[in-house]
Amino acid sequence: MPHEINLSHRLKAQGWKVKIREKERLEPPHVTILCKKQEWRLALRDGAFLVPPGGDWDDIDEEVRQIVEDHWQVLQAAWDAKYPNNPISNEEEDDDEDG
Repeated sequence: MPHEINLSHRLKAQGWKVKIREKERLEPPHVTILCKKQEWRLALRDGAFLVPPGGDWDDIDEEVRQIVEDHWQVLQAAWDAKYPNNPISNEEEDDDEDG
């Protein structure tokens, strides 16, 4: 079952969703932001928009952006719980901390 962030009724009515989808274990850790048939994938390691599909924050409702930012650590923890073999922290980051 996907991990989905609860959004206001207004945002849901406009078609917005924020979720960690199923069957994404081999991809870089990310959250998917959807609005009707459009989607954006936001990397949970560095906050960059993944390509495909690309995009940027100018494409996304300001309230949705604030919700994603407010739930950042929750989303990271949800990814790690769902995909423990592909956690947010990676070997390169761990090596940097040791050096």
